[in-house]
Amino acid sequence: MDKNTHLSSFSQWLNQINFKQLDETLGQTGGDKYVKKLTTKAYMTLFLYAHLQKEDSLRSISDCVLSEELQKATGLSSISASQLSRKNNSVDPQLLMMLFLDLVAKIKGKRAPQMDERLRVVDSTTIPLNAQRYPWAHFRKTKAGVKLHLRLVFMGKGQVFPEKAVLTSAQVNDRSQLDVLVDEKEAMYVFDRGYVDYQAFDRFSEEGMFFASRLKKNAVIHVLHNYKVPEKSSLLSDQMILLGSVQNQTENAFRLIVAQDDQGKNIRIITNRFDLSATEISDVYRHRWAIELFFKWLKQHVRIQTFYGQSEKAVQNQLLLALIHYSLFVLIQQKLKTTSSVLQLNRWFKAVLWKSCEQWFRRIRFQMNKRKRVT
Repeated sequence: MDKNTHLSSFSQWLNQINFKQLDETLGQTGGDKYVKKLTTKAYMTLFLYAHLQKEDSLRSISDCVLSEELQKATGLSSISASQLSRKNNSVDPQLLMMLFLDLVAKIKGKRAPQMDERLRVVDSTTIPLNAQRYPWAHFRKTKAGVKLHLRLVFMGKGQVFPEKAVLTSAQVNDRSQLDVLVDEKEAMYVFDRGYVDYQAFDRFSEEGMFFASRLKKNAVIHVLHNYKVPEKSSLLSDQMILLGSVQNQTENAFRLIVAQDDQGKNIRIITNRFDLSATEISDVYRHRWAIELFFKWLKQHVRIQTFYGQSEKAVQNQLLLALIHYSLFVLIQQKLKTTSSVLQLNRWFKAVLWKSCEQWFRRIRFQMNKRKRVT
């Protein structure tokens, strides 16, 4: 039996965070040196709980500490909204990024045989902010916002996890993050038209990085060769091309596939893969939808539509804690080898939050066995 089965579900969930690494880093930097009450660990515990319950304000988070169970989990008997605000505005986001990347390393270390770590989806989502309350995030006269640039990896059977994240102001162009998010040889990256960059495409081909992307309608192309496409399929054409005008043309040849989507609209897919069939390339590009679903999940099931603080640090910390929140559930998926969605694990988790984690695990295993009997 797992030695941690005596822990509450909430404690088991949190125990996957490398708090030892956090303590060592804080010891080196003196981050919690003069802190008497709200340590960084207690702060993380409280704000992860707030994400879980979608608490609507610092005052409501403060009121949550009336719970004896949460008091035991945090080591706090009470905390004020002002204390929470000060801590939220002072924690270094790099600390949370360090812990997020540690969780990513654990997920990759426990990857299942079917996990295709080479297939990655890159995209960003803009989170609007009130221009008056967040003047540091202005990107238009009357608008403000931040961007979460993300890279997802597939685990198999529709399951994904965030592998890399970059937080910027909303005015930052997606293309500026290509060098950060597309950086490993032999991996296959899928992204949308906002990332089209001819110079980067040449570099990817020369450095052994593969991609598939939507191509803009007005892109100038020079056809070098036409390939046959299967009859009675959604594929309309398959060509070897050069991109750009004569004065600004790519040095490498690329492949342009035109296919129809489920709504009958034409999609132009540009790639540097010539070893896969046009159908396989089209199927690979369809995986891009996974990141749209991931962003939708974040916006619906953790609290990132509104923020607990107005500083840049507070916003970044809340977004990073949202990614940590999701990653903790992915590790539970791996631990129990379940195909249950993060959303379903989340629902069962909240139902047995302060009960033994074995109750949570039993519910997950019961569902797994039920599915096996059905199949």
